[in-house]
Amino acid sequence: MHRAGPIAFAWNAMTSTTSPSSDKIRPQLRPVRSSDAEALCAIFNKPGFRWGTFRMPFERVEQVERRIAKSGQETTWIVAEVDGKVVGHGSLVAQDSPRRSHIGEINIGVDDAFVGKGIGSAILGALLDVADNWRALKRVELTVYADNEPAIRLYTSHGFEIEGRHVKAGFTDGRYHDLLSMARLRF
Repeated sequence: MHRAGPIAFAWNAMTSTTSPSSDKIRPQLRPVRSSDAEALCAIFNKPGFRWGTFRMPFERVEQVERRIAKSGQETTWIVAEVDGKVVGHGSLVAQDSPRRSHIGEINIGVDDAFVGKGIGSAILGALLDVADNWRALKRVELTVYADNEPAIRLYTSHGFEIEGRHVKAGFTDGRYHDLLSMARLRF
């Protein structure tokens, strides 16, 4: 979940390019590697990124290394690169309970300096490709801060719908905020 609005599999031979008619960037997407921990930690600690997540300030590289090492085959975790620099990430976690095995949860986030440039859309598109064409998931869900209009527009543009509001369920910047549950169904 990322407030600032805040896929290699879906895009063949992806390279970092900027369209002359807009400021959209086409990132290269690839699986996360253990060597990405430092770059991801730097992104996670940026104020705009952190503001839109449940992360605590001052996350350590070792914490990110452990998360990468612990991610199993139920998780598809990718990073977005522009000119060799990690600028965003996303994960799709398939539920392991037999009665919920048709569900996946998505989390994405983009470096503060790259928000609004198409990186989140590329990540989300790739994860949905995995959900649909590799994992056969029927329901993909996420949680977003209710006042994160850019992220809500992104998710809506990819077929997500708001299913519910969790009143004062998130705490950021010394205040409680509402959260929205969103999902995309394919039955």
